[in-house]
Amino acid sequence: MKKTEIRDLFKQKRRLLDPDQVYVYQRQLEEQFGQLRISSLSMVHAYMPLELNHEPDPFPMVHALLHRFVDLRWCAPVTIPDSGRMNHMQVDATTVFSTNRWGIREPIEGILVDPTHIDLAFIPLLAVDQHGHRVGYGKGFYDRFLSIARPDMIKIGLSFFSPIEAITDIDFFDKKLDFCITPERVYAF
Repeated sequence: MKKTEIRDLFKQKRRLLDPDQVYVYQRQLEEQFGQLRISSLSMVHAYMPLELNHEPDPFPMVHALLHRFVDLRWCAPVTIPDSGRMNHMQVDATTVFSTNRWGIREPIEGILVDPTHIDLAFIPLLAVDQHGHRVGYGKGFYDRFLSIARPDMIKIGLSFFSPIEAITDIDFFDKKLDFCITPERVYAF
């Protein structure tokens, strides 16, 4: 399948989920995440979920990591719409958020984080294939981020659905995930 077809299909699949299903799937993702063995981290990037779109929430995983790694810090994206790029703003208990034009919460201000200092990133997706390629929302923000991130940065996707067989229109700039966590299991690529 091509990305546009996949995007339409998985947006629809998410819309059809009822809140109880989303709640159960989210708890299952958290349980599966607990199986990952991560040895050390200093900076984690997490997207802000679009709850109205039934997007998986990375924050329970971030909180688990914050409890595990005492000096861990985390950051959230701030989009720069006309450039297709995003900044990464360090987040703490005092961070104030606003909502951007797509309905995504973003930090208003804070310490800018160099993307090459990020050790692990939760990457939003609509679908992933069996090779670790993802289909996002089509704006390219995360593709640009991944192109400048460290090659050894751990890239984790969260999905309520199992991987599809293959995305047929992969581009040379598409970066594979390292892991995708679904309610049933953790996929390593």
